[in-house]
Amino acid sequence: MSVTQLDAILDLNTLEQYISAIGAGTLLKSVVLFEQLMPEYVGSLVKANDAGDKETLCSEAHKFKGAAGSVGLKRIQQFAQLLQHGEEVQWDAEHKVWLAGIVEHAERDLQQLKLFLEAKA
Repeated sequence: MSVTQLDAILDLNTLEQYISAIGAGTLLKSVVLFEQLMPEYVGSLVKANDAGDKETLCSEAHKFKGAAGSVGLKRIQQFAQLLQHGEEVQWDAEHKVWLAGIVEHAERDLQQLKLFLEAKA
């Protein structure tokens, strides 16, 4: 995968700073923890959406945004950023698209992150 493609998925600048500060191996441990929690995060988003619970969906998206950002998952963080703002005009028309983006890309983006960090370790 090219750097340009990887940069669309991962926050390479932040990841490089983390690697310089704490090392790729330590960061990879955080990523493994995120990986264990991710099904619960995504499940909460889907469940809130299916229930039509906008308030919970926005709240869960906010939590997920922070968690994804903390490990450098840029694309997922960006979708969650959009999803958390239920007051935005385009939210009603677009929130299902943003949620689908999270569901579609979360696992694959996480695997790319792990490969990136393993190569740096």
